[in-house]
Amino acid sequence: MDFTNRLWAAMLIVLTLCGTARAQLGSFPRWTETQASEWVAQQPWLVGSNYIPATAINELEMWQPETFDPSQIDKELAWAQSIGLNTVRVFLHDLLWQQDPPGFKKRMDTFLAIADKHHIRSLLVLFDSCWDPNPKLGVQRDPKPGIHNSGWVQSPGASALVDTTQYPRLEAYVKGVVGAFAHDKRVLGWDAWNEPDANGLGNYKQMEPKDKAALVLALLPKVYDWARSVKPTQPLTSGVWHDNWSDPKKLEPMAKVQIEMSDILSFHNYGKPDEFKERVASLEQYHRPIICTEFMARKNGSTFQGILPIAKKYRVGAINWGLVAGKTQTYLPWDSWEHPYTDREPEVWFHEILRNDGKPYSTEEVSFIKEITRVK
Repeated sequence: MDFTNRLWAAMLIVLTLCGTARAQLGSFPRWTETQASEWVAQQPWLVGSNYIPATAINELEMWQPETFDPSQIDKELAWAQSIGLNTVRVFLHDLLWQQDPPGFKKRMDTFLAIADKHHIRSLLVLFDSCWDPNPKLGVQRDPKPGIHNSGWVQSPGASALVDTTQYPRLEAYVKGVVGAFAHDKRVLGWDAWNEPDANGLGNYKQMEPKDKAALVLALLPKVYDWARSVKPTQPLTSGVWHDNWSDPKKLEPMAKVQIEMSDILSFHNYGKPDEFKERVASLEQYHRPIICTEFMARKNGSTFQGILPIAKKYRVGAINWGLVAGKTQTYLPWDSWEHPYTDREPEVWFHEILRNDGKPYSTEEVSFIKEITRVK
């Protein structure tokens, strides 16, 4: 082979490798470290809750037209503002887009207007792999007595996840929702997929597709691409939540996609302060802004008093699970699936800050949140 042919062969190899790397990272580039740094420099310290109104058992009941409740949302987000919260993480659902795109967008706009009124910005979750894999529109079931999150539903459901003919519908949902609010300053960011490799939470394991993790792993990069194709000004993320992230060379495949395709990094941790601090340290090496999008499980040693000072010191956003106790019953512990709390309230609440009348579960806790967020 002469020099010219060798040169062309070498160029072909380089182009092939570059194409492969680009395919792995998606068709649309994520933010540079500089862009991410500029974004976080414009943000306050982000402190908030995963939010669903007390009157809804899941994201479908929150958003469907028959049960969407602006007055309840307004009341509860006023409580959130009063204790110093400036952020909510809110779950959407693909079936809501399939049902009525214009109506869903209108209700989202109403929600964002209420949150903005209370100086709260929203991190919006597109997909979720947790709990019931068989979501259905319409009237949602009542909570199962004494059980944590007994009515939460996945998005997409198992039937859509295994059926590639439904992927264009999922693509339309992502592009439609993100595109509608791509330049909306009320939107803090987009959480592409909550705990994407979760499997069998609650008693749903037998209902899950056997190859669920592989299906989600193949779909998640597409979700990032669909969202980026409409050019949002807000960052994309997906929270890593288990295994070890301290060595980039040893990341599990799902975590690798989540970390390498996110504009800003997010994670979940329900452990004690030392564990939380270790998790933050393991993510700092990636040189991206960090938000903990789920924490606070009192019985596990994850408390506001223990976690928020660390988050503030390292300028990590902190979004706990649960604002107001309600139909999700997530003030009950995870083990309530095996031992339902049908005859008593747990000695220590697991999640949630407020009772459904707005009074604190713990006045000491709320005083601490106000103080650390400097609410007078």
